[in-house]
Amino acid sequence: MATQDFDSLTEELAEELYDKGIVAERAAFSPEWADRLGEDIEELFQEALATPGSAVGRGPNRYYVEIHPQRLRGFLDLVTHPWVTGVCEAVLGPEYQIVEVGFDVPLPGAVNQPWHRDFPAPEETRRDHRLTSLAFNLTTVDVTPEMGPFEIAPGTQWDDSPEFEHGMFPPRSHWPRYESLGVRRLTRRGDISARSALTIHRGTANRSQTPRPTLVLGVDAPGAGNDERHDLMVTRDYHDRLPPELLAHFPCRVVEQLQPIIQKHTIEGLVMGAP
Repeated sequence: MATQDFDSLTEELAEELYDKGIVAERAAFSPEWADRLGEDIEELFQEALATPGSAVGRGPNRYYVEIHPQRLRGFLDLVTHPWVTGVCEAVLGPEYQIVEVGFDVPLPGAVNQPWHRDFPAPEETRRDHRLTSLAFNLTTVDVTPEMGPFEIAPGTQWDDSPEFEHGMFPPRSHWPRYESLGVRRLTRRGDISARSALTIHRGTANRSQTPRPTLVLGVDAPGAGNDERHDLMVTRDYHDRLPPELLAHFPCRVVEQLQPIIQKHTIEGLVMGAP
């Protein structure tokens, strides 16, 4: 694809993100690539469950785990993919920063989450309708309706009300609107999406016998501040092998030996699931 055509495409994606709060690219990676991602996530999940503070609950039978990027064989493929870098630049600007790598796992028996956003809307969003962060998601399984698909209410990234508990949880009186707007994402291995974490969403009940792991890549515009909730670290030898064009977008801590990640960002309102 010619550069001019790709630039036009990413501008269209940016406009769609501002309109709907989410965009997607089908088959950005092969199913085999996604299977390797799933193998890595399963190993990391078991390690996190055995490490206090590494796997945090996001509702019954549902966990979120932050991870070391170098433990994913496909990390470099992901963060240098033209669709990912193009969306980041178009929405967040040329100095975007990768601030989070993790995964969400709704296990069998996970229940509906309350409708929510992942953190309170920053002033730039409330005042200027400007998006300052994105969350990229990739499934490691082909999602069926029984697996508890991710559900999102397009266009709600601009919602703002003093009734939102902690700036994140709309009251139950607002839920019928989100249910009427809600779209359940039946994603497949290799698909990728980018969304504003402010777009109102929820995980739904997993009535299958299969976990539904989803990778999360968090990216900020300069000064957005979400890096304060996370602790990206890589070893020195891994850091030295990364391309300079990536390092400009990857403000990580360089260590001699990886240390367990004790998560800084818990969402207490999700712990019990929807009332």
